[in-house]
Amino acid sequence: YRSQAPQDRTAMRIGIYGGSFSPVHNGHVAAAKAFMEQMWLDILYVIPTATPPHKEMEIEVCAKDRLEMCRLAFEELDGVCVSDLEIARGGKSYTVETLRELSGEDRRLFFLCGTDMMLTLDRWREPEEIFRLCYPVYIRRDDDRTLDEKIVQKIADYNQKYGKVVRRIVTEPIELSSNLVRERLANGESISHLVPASVEKYIRDNHLYV
Repeated sequence: YRSQAPQDRTAMRIGIYGGSFSPVHNGHVAAAKAFMEQMWLDILYVIPTATPPHKEMEIEVCAKDRLEMCRLAFEELDGVCVSDLEIARGGKSYTVETLRELSGEDRRLFFLCGTDMMLTLDRWREPEEIFRLCYPVYIRRDDDRTLDEKIVQKIADYNQKYGKVVRRIVTEPIELSSNLVRERLANGESISHLVPASVEKYIRDNHLYV
C-alpha cells in the first residue's frame, strides 16, 4: 500500500513516534516502516519518553537502556532518527512540548499514535495546540471491530472541533505488546520472534526485565 504522493513538497515532512518502548519490539519497527511509507516522510523521529504521564511501567528500566534498544532496533532503517529529546528534557513527557520543539515554518509534523491514544487525544494536555501543530495519524494494533464506530465518530468530532482529519495507516494489525515481551522474559520464555535480534542480545547481556 502506498498513498498518492503529496502535491506540496516545499515543507519537510517529519514523523514523530513516541512511546516508552520498554522494550521496543517488531511491531514498533513494522509500524515505523508503514508510517514512513504511507505519509511520505522525509525523516522519522523515534522518541522514547522520559516518564510517560499516562502510565507507570511495572518493571523500571532506565531511560538509557530504552534509548539504546531503540537505536539498535532502528539502526538499519534509512531516515529514522532515534532522539533523546524527551529523556534529556526530563520529567513527565508531554506530546505538546515535543511538538513545539520540533515545529517550524518549513516543517509539516505527523504524529503517530495507537487506537487507544487516538481515542483520548482530546483529554491530553493542550489538545487544541496538538492539533494545530501536527497531523495526527493512527495505526490499529488490534482487530477489534467493535471499536470501528467509535473511531469513525471520534475522527468526525476532531475534524469539527479542531479542523484536522486524523489519518489512518493501513496495515495488518500486529497484536504484539511490550507487556507480552516482558511477561515472556519474566517466565524464561523465548522472545526471538518478538524483538529484533540486536535488541534481544542487549536485553540478555544487561539482564533486563528479570
